[in-house]
Amino acid sequence: MTTIRIIKVPEVLERCAMSRASLYRMLQRNEFPRQVRIGIRSIGFYEHEVNQWLTDRQRVQ
Repeated sequence: MTTIRIIKVPEVLERCAMSRASLYRMLQRNEFPRQVRIGIRSIGFYEHEVNQWLTDRQRVQ
């Protein structure tokens, strides 16, 4: 059984080596996996989607 893990913005920024502004810009352009609301003022991202995005990005470069 696979565990679905949600990671918060600070971890996403660290893993992807980008600024918060860059992340939100990419979200507006639909260039990054969609966020998941995990609270009233908190969002996160599915870890497997972020990992896949990183893998796809490495293939392009």
